[in-house]
Amino acid sequence: MITLRHLRYLEALAETGHFGRAAEAAGISQPALSMQIRELERQLGGALFERRPSGLVITELGQQVRARSGHILAAVRDLEEAATTRDGMLSGALRIGIIPSLAPYLVPDLVALAAERYPRLKPTVRETVTRSLTAELVTGSLDVIVASLPLGVSELEERAAFEDRFLLAAPAASAHAKLKRASAERIQGDELLLLEDGHCLRDQALAVCRSAGTQQMRSYGATSLATILHLVAAGQGVTLVPEIAADRSLRRDPRIALVRFALPEPHRTIGVAWRRSSPRRADFEALAELVAEAGKAAMGKAGRQSENHEIRDAGHLWNPGSRP
Repeated sequence: MITLRHLRYLEALAETGHFGRAAEAAGISQPALSMQIRELERQLGGALFERRPSGLVITELGQQVRARSGHILAAVRDLEEAATTRDGMLSGALRIGIIPSLAPYLVPDLVALAAERYPRLKPTVRETVTRSLTAELVTGSLDVIVASLPLGVSELEERAAFEDRFLLAAPAASAHAKLKRASAERIQGDELLLLEDGHCLRDQALAVCRSAGTQQMRSYGATSLATILHLVAAGQGVTLVPEIAADRSLRRDPRIALVRFALPEPHRTIGVAWRRSSPRRADFEALAELVAEAGKAAMGKAGRQSENHEIRDAGHLWNPGSRP
């Protein structure tokens, strides 16, 4: 008989790709884990992993079983969590996922607010790209994620928290820097710098700059906005910067100019998402309110700390905490 223990061991091994690390994560010995996986393979009638000298590779059967078992484990976790809702709002363990273009700027304020308002909450944070966060949320590895909405996943419910406007970051000596308002139509494909594929910020930049020639766009395999901004500072091109990241990413570099876009300003909607089957909806709606407050605080800090960094807005200095 296939048990939940089998499925949890399968998930641990698929996640780590290594018997030793999976056994440590599962809290059992490596021989015991190997025996359980062999038993599961016997019951399913095929190999779930291909053993290679370089490591483990999950087979096609293993991928199919993992996809189904993920939904089972998520449902079991939701059932277990139904009891925790009796302990009060936002209490106990909470596994939060967050996108990289948001985490460095939002997490400090979010964690501080949560500790102040909900001292019984024990959050852990995982930072990775939207695609991975969504998959881990659906399969139950995460409880809730903070990302750019909408995600378009039927198994998930979403709640918007705040809007994060985009600015154009350009070399200070460029023609873009001399504009009162940036225009997406002026951006050429060969000057638009992008994060590597998989980052939602890349997709958002492409959506804003539809007129730029996509065949000429340059991706550097960069996984952080800071890396792209170093290239902007070196005169290699331009990029889009979320408002919440305007201060700390730029570090007041005089080689970079920030320019507002013409109205209506492009923006992304930041919010939270969770499984529709989860019994903790009230918790996640409360978390969305904390995310909204933390976002406002983070952008307020950017405004106070960027007083000496000019952001062109009709010839005036820009206060990131304000609205035109």
